[in-house]
Amino acid sequence: MLFWLGEQFLQDFPPLRVLSYISFRGIFAAITALLISFIVSPSIIRALKRFKLGQSVRTDGPQDHLIKSGTPTMGGVIMIVSILIATLLWQRFDSFYTWIILLSLLGFGALGFVDDYLKIKLKNSDGVSAKMKIIVQVGLSLLIVALIKAHVMAHMHDDVPSLGENFSLLYLPFFKEAVIDLGWVYFPFVMVILIGTSNATNLTDGLDGLLTGLLIFAFGAFMVIAYISGRADFSSYLNIPHIQGSSELVIPAMAIIGACIGFLWYNSHPAEIFMGDVGSLAFGATLGIFSIILKKEILLIIIGGVFVMEALSVMIQVGYFRYTKKRYGTGRRILRMAPLHHHFEITWKEARSDQSKPWSETKVVIRFWILGILFTLFALATLKLQ
Repeated sequence: MLFWLGEQFLQDFPPLRVLSYISFRGIFAAITALLISFIVSPSIIRALKRFKLGQSVRTDGPQDHLIKSGTPTMGGVIMIVSILIATLLWQRFDSFYTWIILLSLLGFGALGFVDDYLKIKLKNSDGVSAKMKIIVQVGLSLLIVALIKAHVMAHMHDDVPSLGENFSLLYLPFFKEAVIDLGWVYFPFVMVILIGTSNATNLTDGLDGLLTGLLIFAFGAFMVIAYISGRADFSSYLNIPHIQGSSELVIPAMAIIGACIGFLWYNSHPAEIFMGDVGSLAFGATLGIFSIILKKEILLIIIGGVFVMEALSVMIQVGYFRYTKKRYGTGRRILRMAPLHHHFEITWKEARSDQSKPWSETKVVIRFWILGILFTLFALATLKLQ
């Protein structure tokens, strides 16, 4: 909105020219989302407590976490609203990709909201059934990817570079050119990405501040990639696909980062509010959308390395348990508990009897953040190493 106003009154007030710079608008989108998230959170926390909208903690999880039962949840609503306001305030209204990002946030956020609401209403940690959740995720994924496909095909004959008919090409880190054209297989491929990423971030949201901090690093990486991909000179120099208009993705990416920073003030240990599925599902899917638009579907595995580790730990744990139960009659576990962050938390707490230094919840979170930073830096480094 402010960009449009700047264009309208540029002749009368030249200083408004600053609104044409993506860097300026991106920074203020982050500040706007941060301030909204930071300022409104206390009143929302009080309201959630008053209406007893608290988290139901798994009884089979770490016993220390039972004291968190009743902590206000659905904090992702605060983040999504602050991101919507900040993005609408600072984006270009003709930017198709930013509208897609907002659609992803709202669509998957709505699914997470219903999931959180059912958990609170039923007073358990089940929520929406796994089958129904997958069905909705598939539907949303198909809709969003179809819209992106229609957009790039409609602009494939423009004078500006576009993915167009190369929409289904798959790029790998360290390779200059696309390695394969997936054709029609690209649709189920990206559905797996969106569903997998949203569920991986959902699994990661198990310790105070863990997911919130990791999202800052992941979206920071995509913010850089979006800006580079939207610049013909930068993308040509680095031999990466030039995506016309993708630089505007800096605005929602910075807004998400700002909202996460503001929310982290209240979500850090001991958390005063949880993000809930409304946030974890929405932000996970949005990471997937960024990777699809920017043709960095495989690089997402590196950027979201911690999310991949968390998801694999659950898959390995469940798979091994079922295999051993079928073969030996008794299920066995590889990890003390899944997801992975609980394994480290429990293992080092039990190590106290051996006079070893345990990993507190905060130490687990910070060390996973460090891993997230390393994955992010390595992913950005691959842009040059090709």
